Amino acid sequence: GCNMQFGGNDQWSNMLGGTELIRRKLGKDAHAMTITLLLNSEGKKMGKTAAGAVWLDPNKTSPYDFYQYWRNVDDADVLKCLRMLTFLPLEQINEMDSWEGSQLNKAKEILAFELTSLVHGEEEAKKAEASAKVLFGGGASGEMPTTELSETDLTDGAIDVMSALVLTGLCSSKSEARRNIQQGGISANDEKVSDIGRSFTTDELKAGVVLKRGKKNFNKIILK
Repeated sequence: GCNMQFGGNDQWSNMLGGTELIRRKLGKDAHAMTITLLLNSEGKKMGKTAAGAVWLDPNKTSPYDFYQYWRNVDDADVLKCLRMLTFLPLEQINEMDSWEGSQLNKAKEILAFELTSLVHGEEEAKKAEASAKVLFGGGASGEMPTTELSETDLTDGAIDVMSALVLTGLCSSKSEARRNIQQGGISANDEKVSDIGRSFTTDELKAGVVLKRGKKNFNKIILK
């Protein structure tokens, strides 16, 4: 059976209650070990967002979204996260104590890269980092997440925007794509898409069309 329970330190009394119940009912020893909760500078649990929890499972939180979550932590939280969650030498982290402005942004990039590497591997971390630089830092478009289409993906030489959003994974279904378009959350080549019947022609697709959902989710579709 189980004789050790791990949990956040806010569950200490509940865990002790469990060990006491085991002792009384079974006459056996059980143990509890707590881990410091990861709280932000406002005392709120980290790992929760308006869109939901940040998952380790890439099917629930993509490596790019995972990277962006840590890239966007508050200035006041970045060093604490580096100390608690990475294996960087403390001497290196302590040197960042005096960093300000753009240097703090660099610290956030280090945090995001290190954690994404730990969870998803270095290759995925590099892809996420490159994608972020393309979107926010003017990096090379060749580094952008890309979905290659073939002629079989087209209907009468074109693909409609809702199908394209599903193919790229930016939306999970056409109904979700429709909803995002109607709410003004979709753009193509930096122009807002307001027509759910919008289609992209062969010529447009050969040049490449950058689809964006919201501010941080994007994918380039191109016809090969």
